[in-house]
Amino acid sequence: MGRPAALDEDKAADVVDAYAKGAAVKALARRYDVAPKTIRRVLDAAGARDVGDIREDLAVSDIEDQKQVSEQSHAIDVPGLLAEHLRATEVAEIREALRSGRTIRCGRGYSVRVTAPLALHQATLKLCDALAGDGSAPAGRKAYRTYADRITVAARMS
Repeated sequence: MGRPAALDEDKAADVVDAYAKGAAVKALARRYDVAPKTIRRVLDAAGARDVGDIREDLAVSDIEDQKQVSEQSHAIDVPGLLAEHLRATEVAEIREALRSGRTIRCGRGYSVRVTAPLALHQATLKLCDALAGDGSAPAGRKAYRTYADRITVAARMS
């Protein structure tokens, strides 16, 4: 009864897999010719967009888990303003990560999806401290906050 599903089970599984590999919701919507809301509904039903619970107290075994997590790669979008700032950095790992990242257009701006260990993302954020200080442009402060929030969420999910 009711309206037929826009995506069958096989396509829904493909959507979840592609999202887990870093595909954007809007790109998936274009690929499967459905609304972005449909993609988000499929991802929510599969639990692919859950942030997870925050652990408040750490035991000794959790510290070992965090070491392993920091070595795992995380796909995090670096705002375009920060990516431009970092292109001339002296740190070769950051330059290479940005070069190998995927550019994602969003409105008038863009971001670069970088897949790297969490420690590299945190080091990248430290190099962008100048954009977050007093006297910097509001756009720079916002880009810094956005990237910092994305790193925090990735750390909590791990």
